[in-house]
Amino acid sequence: MQKENNNIMARLPVGKLMIKTGLPIIISMMLQAFYNIVDSAFVSNMEDGENALNALTLAFPVQMLMVAVGIGTGVGVNVMLARSLGENNREKASVVAGNGVFLGIVITAVFMLFGVFGVPAYISTQTGDKVIGEMAVTYLRICCVCSAGIVFFSLFEKILQASGLSVQSTIAQISGAVTNIVLDPVMIYGLLGFPRLGVSGAALATVAGQLVSFALALVFHIKKNKSVDNGIRFIKPDKTIIRIIYKIGLPAIIAQALMSVMTYGINIILGSVSAALVTAYGLYYKIQQFILFAAFGLRDAITPIVSFSYGMGDKKRIYEGIKYGVLYTSVIMLAGTAALEIFADPLCSAFGLSGETQGLCVSATRIISAGFFFAGISLSLQGVFQALDKGLPSLIVSLLRQLVLILPVAQALSLLVEPGLSNARIVWLTFPAAEIITSAAAVILLLKVRKNIL
Repeated sequence: MQKENNNIMARLPVGKLMIKTGLPIIISMMLQAFYNIVDSAFVSNMEDGENALNALTLAFPVQMLMVAVGIGTGVGVNVMLARSLGENNREKASVVAGNGVFLGIVITAVFMLFGVFGVPAYISTQTGDKVIGEMAVTYLRICCVCSAGIVFFSLFEKILQASGLSVQSTIAQISGAVTNIVLDPVMIYGLLGFPRLGVSGAALATVAGQLVSFALALVFHIKKNKSVDNGIRFIKPDKTIIRIIYKIGLPAIIAQALMSVMTYGINIILGSVSAALVTAYGLYYKIQQFILFAAFGLRDAITPIVSFSYGMGDKKRIYEGIKYGVLYTSVIMLAGTAALEIFADPLCSAFGLSGETQGLCVSATRIISAGFFFAGISLSLQGVFQALDKGLPSLIVSLLRQLVLILPVAQALSLLVEPGLSNARIVWLTFPAAEIITSAAAVILLLKVRKNIL
């Protein structure tokens, strides 16, 4: 007879469990978005700050790709680990966590090599401006060569969350964010005896914060995580485990990577019209993360809860996970929409932009955020699809949201922009339209999954 499962994921009512596990993740994700905004604010106040912001925008797709691979691999580890714990299979859970560490080593090595050899060629595809290009290469090369922090934190964050230790993952995330915020002005402007490093300082502050988050997450895993065992033998690669990790996690990697592809494509499309559009979109993208990251945080709570319930074979808890996940995410996104509509002007004015660029940023904030409610539906259901090992529906949602419905429409609308950018805001309509269509598709896919599995 199987012994009773006393894990918190099995005991607490689902609505309460989602708040308990989701709130720390949401706080940590929002803080991460906040320090991205603060990072941009410090950079914008440098000499030649608008060019520096443009450079960070060009580097951002590769940074998102690093996060995509780390988080996507972590999602596979998270779901498999949570399911193994739901089955009371400690040995399998330990092997899953160890293989996650092995994959982190491989991923870090790949990005380090790209940082050394590939960054200049990548940046040259987006800009011919020598000053902006040099800033972007400097910033991105540091982030890639020192990618261990973001890759391994992404993995250990998911391991802690799957084990019911989301508070500890939040502490690690917050500590890294605070480190970044404190070091930004010191390294960018040369305070407290440090040399004035400009965009190099911004990059060094970023990777320092990531390394602090990783170090703390590792300590918490070793000291606090009693659900799995640690040791060299668990890090030995297991082909079957790795295959399942990526069967679950590959759609999440693609979903996250599509953000990188979309931003890269949008940069090229907008850059063909005006550098001001690129800067405005890049800054808006970081502002919107404050809301979207909250939804990502709740999605990261939905996935292990539904997956754990699936491992237990508890249909009632699966249904409740879906219900509360969609409800709570919708509330977050509606509140975020209201906040950005109200505070668009003061948020965009904090970055010392020229009048034209600031106006474009304000219009982007107000128009694109109108689609947040629909984005929340899509994101929450992606977490459900991942938990139920349904990668294809999750992938379809990502493709619609971030590629199929975005780049062709943005390209077409950019051709309608008049000289002087008087009607440039029409490009921003691309995004809410894509969110509405994608959310409808996500609901249809959920009904199909419910019929076939649940």
